[in-house]
Amino acid sequence: MSAVLDGKAALVTGGSRGIGKAIALRLAADGADVAVTCQHGTDQARAVVEQVKAMGRRAMALQADAGDPGAVTDAVQRAAGEFGRLDVLVNNAGVFPFGPLQDVRPEDFDRVLAINVRAPFIAAQIAAAHMTEGGRIINIGSCLSGRTPFPGITLYALSKTALTGLTKGLARDLGPRGITANVIHPGPIDTDMNPADGPGADAQSAYTALGHYGEPADIAATVAHLAGEGGRYITGASIAVDGGVTA
Repeated sequence: MSAVLDGKAALVTGGSRGIGKAIALRLAADGADVAVTCQHGTDQARAVVEQVKAMGRRAMALQADAGDPGAVTDAVQRAAGEFGRLDVLVNNAGVFPFGPLQDVRPEDFDRVLAINVRAPFIAAQIAAAHMTEGGRIINIGSCLSGRTPFPGITLYALSKTALTGLTKGLARDLGPRGITANVIHPGPIDTDMNPADGPGADAQSAYTALGHYGEPADIAATVAHLAGEGGRYITGASIAVDGGVTA
């Protein structure tokens, strides 16, 4: 039996660890060739590539600073060129600024918006040029765009909320071509950046309805659904995978 994404090619930004790594491996398991980007941690990205290749898929790692529009453009073009096509784009790369509102400098604002908003916009713009009917653009947002339960995250919440507007616009612009666009809003997910046993984890778990962290695989499963046939009639949607944080 063929895998659901056989013959498809995907690009996952920030795919060297955590949620991005889980997404890359799940898409490969479902049959896709996969490219991942990373800003640092090239060894980690290469390890993901080797895992994808071990599944019999093509893979490549691309070093790219998401804050550099030229690097973002180049990464998408290189992935499409290597695979000869691009069917799935997952905009996962991002930064999490945290701190008092009064400490946010203009340069901090510019950097966060460049990475969390401009980069997904540019990646989608370039990727869409390579996509045909059935293409998928999936943005990774945050449950903190729908609920801000503690102070210090104004800039982050702003940047992730922008992805909802971006996604709806993409859905309208690209729908006539049969390309879908959706945003997934994760809740607290157990990664090395936000471990389930780390400082503040108990408070984050308490914000959920289920009372515990999720796993990167939970986000990857939703991405896989949207990337496959199950996602063909879903577009412009904001999907919470947050354990009920926004319930």
